[in-house]
Amino acid sequence: MTTKHAPLLRTEARERAGLITVDRMTVDLDLTPSDTTFESSARIEFTCSSPGASTWVDFRPESIHSVLLNGAPLDLEGAADDLARGRIPLPGLAERNVLEARGTMRFSRDGQGLHRAVDPADGEIYVYGHLFLDAAPTVFACFDQPDLKAPYQVTVTAPPQWSVLGNGAAEHHGDGRWVLAETAPLATYFVTVCAGPYASVYAEHDGVPLGVHARRSLREALTAQADGILEVTAQSLDYYHSLFGIRYPFGSYHQVFVPEFNAGAMENPGCVTFRDSMIFRGAASEDQILGRANTIAHEMAHMWFGDLVTMTWWDDLWLNESFAEYMAYRTLVSATSFREAWVEFSMSRKLWGYAAERTPSTHPVAGSPTPDAQSALQNFDGISYAKGASVLRQLIAYIGDEAFITGIRTYLTDHAYANGRLADFLAVMEQASGQSLQEWSEVWLRTAGVDVLSVDGEVLRREPPADHPAQRPHTVDIGRIDADGSIVTERITLTADEVPLPDAVRGGGITLPNATDLTWATVDLSAAQHDLVPEVMPRIADAQVRAVLWSAVIEGVYRASAPPQRLVRLVETAWPTESNAAILGRSLNALTSRVIPAFLPEDLESEAEASTARAAQARLDSAEPGSSAMLAAARALARVSTDRDLLELWAGGDGLPEGLEHDSDFRWLVVGALARRGWLGLEGIETARRADNTLTGKLAALSARASIPTADAKEWAWAELTTNPTISNYEANAIAGSFWVSGSLEVLSAYRDRYVVDIPAMSATMGDDALQRVAGLAFPSRLVDRETEALIVRTLERDDLTPGVRRAMVDGLSELREAIVSRETFAQA
Repeated sequence: MTTKHAPLLRTEARERAGLITVDRMTVDLDLTPSDTTFESSARIEFTCSSPGASTWVDFRPESIHSVLLNGAPLDLEGAADDLARGRIPLPGLAERNVLEARGTMRFSRDGQGLHRAVDPADGEIYVYGHLFLDAAPTVFACFDQPDLKAPYQVTVTAPPQWSVLGNGAAEHHGDGRWVLAETAPLATYFVTVCAGPYASVYAEHDGVPLGVHARRSLREALTAQADGILEVTAQSLDYYHSLFGIRYPFGSYHQVFVPEFNAGAMENPGCVTFRDSMIFRGAASEDQILGRANTIAHEMAHMWFGDLVTMTWWDDLWLNESFAEYMAYRTLVSATSFREAWVEFSMSRKLWGYAAERTPSTHPVAGSPTPDAQSALQNFDGISYAKGASVLRQLIAYIGDEAFITGIRTYLTDHAYANGRLADFLAVMEQASGQSLQEWSEVWLRTAGVDVLSVDGEVLRREPPADHPAQRPHTVDIGRIDADGSIVTERITLTADEVPLPDAVRGGGITLPNATDLTWATVDLSAAQHDLVPEVMPRIADAQVRAVLWSAVIEGVYRASAPPQRLVRLVETAWPTESNAAILGRSLNALTSRVIPAFLPEDLESEAEASTARAAQARLDSAEPGSSAMLAAARALARVSTDRDLLELWAGGDGLPEGLEHDSDFRWLVVGALARRGWLGLEGIETARRADNTLTGKLAALSARASIPTADAKEWAWAELTTNPTISNYEANAIAGSFWVSGSLEVLSAYRDRYVVDIPAMSATMGDDALQRVAGLAFPSRLVDRETEALIVRTLERDDLTPGVRRAMVDGLSELREAIVSRETFAQA
């Protein structure tokens, strides 16, 4: 029995939470029956506030074996419609109830539920649970909503050579039978089990048992990197203990790096799961290592924000994600060696968030309409993360850090092991600060949109978005940048749309609003300021100020206030002297992955790539061997170089920059570049795959094959993506992410109509979380014309699109329109 479940409505969740309280969950999983299925048994002890009432339990098995309510079998005759929606009716409840449900469940291939992956390096099998957002019923029967928390007692039967990890400390009782310690109360979507022949490194810090784990084939890399992972873990743990005044509440703390993981990581209490690409197989830049450290600190912050105190409903998602986002960056700067972490926030997270604000799908940080659980999934974006974190920085500027921390401690203490709402958070902040936050929260939390800050002569201007007007107060640092790169800043609180500049920051070559990136606002530079940026940028010592300028130029291109050649020129002049790894990586990515292929027509792409290649070569020539700058430059050159001899030399392992001689990931970057330009075919790709017969190598080979520019290669890639019912989430991402990077527009145009037919149809075999990513990657972004725009607009009128596919199309359409407007504005159509 397969089900197409009905998403839980908020009204239903509120009604069910008012009726029942879950006292205890006992779950038994047998992972051994077959390669495709496992057995599940759940015992739910719960009370009912209105005996005689009815409700339902969420359960989506392959087949049901039995369902007992208070010892009596439930009669499921006539319940076909409910069962098809993933619900089992529970009539005539007693005051105290016990539900027992057994069934055969299906392992997933899309990263949702209980995912099963095979490592081609050694044939070993790995299983992990990812129950976010509403996948728990595909693993066990439960009342699946965030405010029905309960302690969990989990037992697992696995192959005897496997190890098992989960939310509670795991103890092996022999013959593959594992018993996990009973947990503190958890929301259903935080429950996980990770099983397989994992390689492990163990430690202890401040009385907390620690473990890091990855596939056995990654043992060498895991062992080499474990000390760095555990160091950041310990530093974060110490900082949060000091900041929150509440010790880590979930016993042991395992971090499991798992294959084919949809998200960056998931904050399962006591057993955090990460995508295992964060165990680096080859050279890693400072930016990559910082990104991993940030994810570690982010997920640990969730142990308090999200796990200890969970939002009542998904409209308060920001109480989880915005806080973890902010706390992670604060922790890196305050407690680790990553003192410039906010620079990465500016170049990565904020650009992501600003892009989300420009789309029709923009939404408030808090209180966004979420009538059902699936619609909530659409709010896991740069607004809930980056904007929310920026708003918290503004809140601290508004009430002071001492009041903020006092309020945080009260909020966590008052709602420990339970749930919280926006009103609860605001109440403790008002109490701690002695200020009313009603007006402040209305404009910053409950109103969508991003203001534009600019300087006109000696006046600082604030322009709220026309669609979402609000008078947001901004605490900002205004910077005067002189021709020699020296900077003078002054902090002000902007409460009107026009204010005179402070005397100290008047004059100079560039007057930069938000120079330290403290607020959430787009910076608009004048044409004269744009002209000065390439000249002045290499002389600016402060990486944070440079990041704001880079962001302003990139945003200017996206918003069509600056032509794309501005960014091309800035990369050629300033990139060769840039030292910050985040700026090097993110600026180059913006240029090569979006601006050149979408904002420039085909006849200008080669010139822009040649310019970028010159910048990359210059940076490579000046970089210290083995440095992050060298790595960024080598990767950039491999991506944009048209020097076939160089690429073939590198692909063969000759003449490589220092430190990349045996780097399989760099080799795949070069192989992909050769394939994309039509200089390497299937035989060469297969040779590279045989040399790297790993999960990463398999995916890289798929990506390279999909990027071959011929019509036959595109036909194979599209068919493999859209008609293979067993394709995994990562395989689909690899193909979709490389499909549009090459090929003539004539060849690619045949897939415009096929996109709107074939991609939505994949919902029959792929969950919406995974499919949203595929739909975004497969969007026809290279076909920058009104025909594509009209097709997507018509498609969005259909009522058969899943929420994830619809969101991907809406966001893709927004980016497409930005490219069209830019081309039309600057006569580059």
